[in-house]
Amino acid sequence: MIFILFLLTLLSHSTSNASVLDFCVADLSSPQTPSGYPCKSSVTIKDFVFSNFNEGNTSNFFKFSVTPAFVDQFPAVNGLGISTARLDLDIGGTVPMHSHRGASELIIVVQGRITAGFISSANEVFVTTLSKGEILVFPQGLLHFEFNAGKSKASAFLIFSSSNPGSQVVDLALFGNKLSSALVEKTTLLDHAQVRKLKAIFGGSG
Repeated sequence: MIFILFLLTLLSHSTSNASVLDFCVADLSSPQTPSGYPCKSSVTIKDFVFSNFNEGNTSNFFKFSVTPAFVDQFPAVNGLGISTARLDLDIGGTVPMHSHRGASELIIVVQGRITAGFISSANEVFVTTLSKGEILVFPQGLLHFEFNAGKSKASAFLIFSSSNPGSQVVDLALFGNKLSSALVEKTTLLDHAQVRKLKAIFGGSG
């Protein structure tokens, strides 16, 4: 009994003296570690404000734009386990199939109509069309997509459960690098002409 009381006293003493930071605004001039960036030595209120959430440029192949406010763009979220981004979709715009290895994601539609969905690890498909004011969650690590389902521009805010959620786009992973065309054909069952066409679109070689 005395030993248990001693342990409880020791634990209480150690936790009461633990150092806890309210925040750790990232020092982007230092290398990032698995636990994030080191803290800036001096911060002001300006460090906690992100001012670049204007509509993005959607004049690209997929007609969409993502404006991130991750730790590299918004150092104040360093270590807080949260970040955000703005999504803009032109008419016909599509965000291709992708995943975020490090975060779950909320999509909050603020303009237009967006069809969004994800595929579970059991290969079950979940798809819906969202209107202004509606929210959908994508569980961490699962493949998901969005596209403009209306006849006008659409936009949404994306909230992530990580300051650096990471992203891997399936099309870029397959066709936007030096992965051998023969390997792509073997693993996707696409023919040579299709693979060469897609590599030309996404800038791949091999």
